[in-house]
This record gives sequence, C-alpha cells and structure tokens, in this order.
Amino acid sequence: MFVAARRDRPVAWVPGQARYGVGKDRRADHLVLPVQDKRAFRARLLPLRMARPCASSPISRTQVLIQPGPRRENPMRLLLSSLFLGLAAASLSPARAAADDCGDAAALVQLAYPNAQKSADERSFTLEPHTSISLTLREGDNSFGLVCKVWPAHDDLLLVAVPLIDSAKSGDGQHVGDIEILVVDMNSLRVRQRLLQPGLMNDDAIYIRKIEFDTGRYRLAPDISAFGLRIEMASDSRPNPFRETDLRLYALTRDGLRLVLDGLVVDSYGGEGDANCAGSFHSSKTGLSMRSASHHGYRDISVVERRDTDEPALDTKGECQSHPGKPVKRTHRLRYDGSRYPVLAALKALEP
Repeated sequence: MFVAARRDRPVAWVPGQARYGVGKDRRADHLVLPVQDKRAFRARLLPLRMARPCASSPISRTQVLIQPGPRRENPMRLLLSSLFLGLAAASLSPARAAADDCGDAAALVQLAYPNAQKSADERSFTLEPHTSISLTLREGDNSFGLVCKVWPAHDDLLLVAVPLIDSAKSGDGQHVGDIEILVVDMNSLRVRQRLLQPGLMNDDAIYIRKIEFDTGRYRLAPDISAFGLRIEMASDSRPNPFRETDLRLYALTRDGLRLVLDGLVVDSYGGEGDANCAGSFHSSKTGLSMRSASHHGYRDISVVERRDTDEPALDTKGECQSHPGKPVKRTHRLRYDGSRYPVLAALKALEP
C-alpha cells in the first residue's frame, strides 16, 4: 500500500500496519519512509496530515511506499527524508496549513453529515433545505471552507470547524450561518464530539476574514484541556478602519464539548481618519496564560493587554508623520464561575 504525499501535504499514519519498511523503491517517483512504529512516525511528521490511499498518481507528485521491512536504516537517508517532508510543511502559510490538515475533506463531511449531497463540481455539499458546506478552498476564494488542525495535546484527535452557510439568506458580500465544531478520531474519522455554534458565521460590512484553531496549552484542570477558535473580522473602510480577532475556548470533558470562554478580543485595530494621513487610531494585543489558582475546579486565566495609540498628521513638508502615545499595559484575571469564564466588557468581542 502507498499513499500520495504531495509537496504541500505530508503523508499520514495508515492504521492496520504492524511495521514500516525502509529503503528505496525501484520506481523513481516513490520513496519508502524510514519509520519503525506509530510513535516514531508522529515524531517525524508532526504536524500530521491525513492522506487518502490511491492506486496511482502523476510522476510530478512524490509518493511514499509503506511496506514491511527491516528496522535499521541508513542515518543519511533518514535525515534526507525528514528534511524533505519538513520543508514541504514549512512552506505553507499558517492559514493554508491549518486548512490542509483536513486531508480528504469530502470524506470528513460525508462521515459527519451522512445526508449531505455533493455538488456537481465536488467543491461543496448541501444539507436540506439550503445549508451549504464548502470544502477546503483554493487560494483567493473568499467563501468559507472547512478548517482543520491536529490537536497536539491529543495527537490522535483532529479539530474541525464546519461553516454551515444559509445559501438562501447569504449574498452580496453578506453571510448568514452557523459553525459546528467537531472533534474527530484521526484513525477512524469517527466524530467523537460536536458542538453547534448558532449565528457565528453571520457577517456583513464587517466581514469574517479568517478562521483558525488555537491549540495553545490551555490546561484548565489536571485531566481537562481546552482548545481555541480564533475568528478575525475586518472592514475595508479607509476613514474608519476596523480589525478584530476574537477567541473562544472549548473544553473537552467526559460530558462532551463545552464552550467555556465566549468572545475575548485578542487583537484589534481601529480609529478614524481623513483617509489621507491625519487621524486618531488605537490597537491592542492580549496574551493568555494559565494561573495556579483555581475556581470551581478550573484554573484562572491571566490576560495581559497592551494598548497603543497613534495620531498621525502631515508635517510642514506635507509628509505623514506618526505621533504614537505611551503604551498602556493592563493585567486581568478571568475566573471560572462554574459555567464559563466571564469576559470584561472592555475585552468583549463584537457580537455576530
């Protein structure tokens, strides 16, 4: 058995194989991975990519052959193989890399939504009556597609964000829809947990520009980890620019998937100007860290915020000059109230 490994998608773990071979296949377009077991495979190829088994592919693609074989391998061949796949993964932009973790996005959608109907161009699915699910998109496509990321805290799990767009109400640059968060088993593609977030895909003049997972070390309790979903919104107004990235945290517990932090602003920029130079603008960035103190069984979260201001103006030569103010730093602490981490009004994200 072999699986295709395009230059922008490293090969993934294939279950059911007890051992993995080494050496070079006689065909020039194939290379055998020098790994011994599942642990070694993950260590060499993180972040993982799911790949679909295939019978053939063009010679322009590099393929990886998996077969039984001896355990020892030439160190130089091992190094070259690891470097090749590492460079392929590193060449991706952060947003595109997150999307590429979806692997066979169509298979994910079909397993998660058995009643979904594939479109004629095979780029989207439809749920009755008019809910659209777009797959991973080509560069430059401004629609919403699946976003996936392997969860390092549980590297057998894949995090998937599925935008569910109401095609009957969306149009002219406006979207109406929900998003569903899936936690998927990497080996079987079975959905372990899911959580629907109504209205999270609604936008208009202030539009959603990017959706990505945040897999920082959010260990809320000794046996409970959380992951984040970041949504960036922006406007194209020159006199009144606006950009905001908000964060939501989801805890995976024995009882299911729960939203524990709803809409914390982690990056923002805005203000008012004359679209030429003069104006008054502000920006902020926040960083999160876990504290040792806890409330209701979950650790406190420390939020460090930095706010900057700028009042640019034209100088005597007609050149635009920046006039930044003094940065202001504030530290906030979020305490779990038994249901969620309440967010201060000053840090609360724009409602969808």
